[in-house]
Formats: sequence, structure tokens, C-alpha cells
Amino acid sequence: MFDKTNCASCENIDCLTRCQWIVIDKETARIEKEKMNNGEDSFVLKECVTCFACDEYCPYNSHPFDLITELQEKYNSYNIHPRMLKTAINNFKPHDQLRLKEIDPEKQVLNKCAFPKQNAKNMEGQLFENLQYVSGLSYFCNLLYHHLAKDSVIRERAPIIIDNIRKQGIKEMICFHEECYGFYASYCSRNNIELPKDFKPIHLYEYLYNYLKDHEAEIKKLGMKMAYQRSCSNRFIPETDKWVDKICDLIGVERVSREYDRENALCCSAAFTALGKGNLVEPTQNRNIKDMLDHGAEVCVFTCPQCKETMGSKVESKGLKSYLLSDLCRLSLGEELGY
Repeated sequence: MFDKTNCASCENIDCLTRCQWIVIDKETARIEKEKMNNGEDSFVLKECVTCFACDEYCPYNSHPFDLITELQEKYNSYNIHPRMLKTAINNFKPHDQLRLKEIDPEKQVLNKCAFPKQNAKNMEGQLFENLQYVSGLSYFCNLLYHHLAKDSVIRERAPIIIDNIRKQGIKEMICFHEECYGFYASYCSRNNIELPKDFKPIHLYEYLYNYLKDHEAEIKKLGMKMAYQRSCSNRFIPETDKWVDKICDLIGVERVSREYDRENALCCSAAFTALGKGNLVEPTQNRNIKDMLDHGAEVCVFTCPQCKETMGSKVESKGLKSYLLSDLCRLSLGEELGY
């Protein structure tokens, strides 16, 4: 939930002036931010591409994107076709009639999310074969509606999803998708959505690092130069970036220092077309990939399967190989990828 306590004293209005898509001077930013703080409409709502970066730019951890998405829904800023929006909402409705699986609540559970078939090949091999798991719409976080100005859907469905976790008796859940981890580790707490007291979400990269550390003798250094593509949801949980660097050190991968990484990362542009901003897709991706090549990257590594789906073929057409970071970990353990 947005906290405007420190907005009046914020000197640089970083949440807006650092935006990579909205060109805005400090004075205009101050005026538009004040409008939004008062619940009023602003051109910012229409120009926003929902990359969530403003949340990371805010020096006070006030979560300005929560305010933006609330107002985007209030003013129907994107005017998304009603039929398309209805389909997007209905397709991912969680089930509240749960078919329970037999799991050991004292062991970690992998959440394969709503797309287990789409990413089935990415969840093979020794990293995943001994993990118990859950999957399907019953455990889908619904955070994608942050991109569609429908935060009310997330808040409506959150109690159902969390209750399913409680019914299943899950205590430690490894989130294959970063968006799911961002939901449990950030969205719920900042929106006063209560999680079971004995429940702990685990970022996939924390799990991967711990596994690799336990099997360090089996690792074959890859000797690759990698450009890392952050996901939008990583903006809510930037502290997890440390696991990327730790994993790279373990498997012998150099994360190249480039312009569009870390706080300055560029969005993959997956949501742009749905928001009526399709004209931004090609120039954004071209700028991003050129930056990878200019800094000597040999591979582009993704944390989010949707980012890889959006950019993977274009990255490869420019001569870079594309992987999920979990697949690089599998390669370092001597596995052949099954795709």
C-alpha cells in the first residue's frame, strides 16, 4: 500500500524523474505526483509502462506503483478492450475447491505455478527431481494484474490462494516464478494481507545457490560472459539480486557490467502491446540487446520465463544464446538441457 508520508519532502521525485519512458522535469514531476497523492488523474497514469521501477527508485520504500496502479484502475487509464480484459481475468481464476496432494510439510515444496507444462523442461534434472511440488491456478499469485491496472483482482483473490497454501500444509515454498515470490515477500506485507505464521516463501535463486553450494565438487565452471535481464517483479525484491552474483561466482559466469542492469534495467516490454504501447517494443529491445553486445556478453540470462518468451528469439537472432539462470545451473552440473 502506498505511503505518501515522505512525498512532500522528497527532493528529486526519483519515482518519476528517473523513469526511462516518461520524460519529465522535476517541477512537473512534483505537480503530477501531488495530483496523484490527492487521488486525481495525471498524464503519468497513461504513459506508465508498468515496469515497477518507480518502487525501487523511491528512497523511502513508499511503493509509488501501488498508488499508480490503483489510480489507473480508477480512471481506466489504458482503456483495454473489455473482452480482452475479461478473458485475462477469467482465465486465471484460482480454484477454492482444492484437491489436496500428499506432501511432507517438514520439507520444501516447489510451486510450479499456473504454467507447469510451459516450463516443464526447465524443471527437470537433479535440481528439481527430488522436490515435492504443487501447481495450477490454485497457487497462482495473480500479480500479473499489476500490469493490467486491475489491482482489485489481486486483492480479491489473494485470500483464496493463501488459504489453499494453508489447506495444503505448505510451510516452505520455493517459487519457480519471481512474480510469485514478489507476491508473498512484498505485495502481501505492504498491503496488510496476512500469511500463515509458519509459512516462508523461498526465492528460486536462494534454493539454487544452496543446492549448488552443497554440490560444489560437481560444478564445472562455464566460463561465460552473461547479460542479466531483470524481471519487473524483481523491482519489489531487489535484495534477491545478491543471489544472482553468488550463483555466477559458483558456476564461473561473469555478469558483465553494462548500462541497463541492476537499478537501471530495462523492461522486456512484454506488457507494452496490451497497454497500447506497441511502438515502444522494438526500440526498447534493440537498445537493451545492443547494450548486451557492446559490453561483450555471450549469453542473455533471464529470471522470468515470460521475459525469455518475449525477448529470447530476438536475443538469439543477434548471436546471443538465451537461458533461464536455473538452466545455466543445470549446465554447470553437467546436464544436457532437454530442449
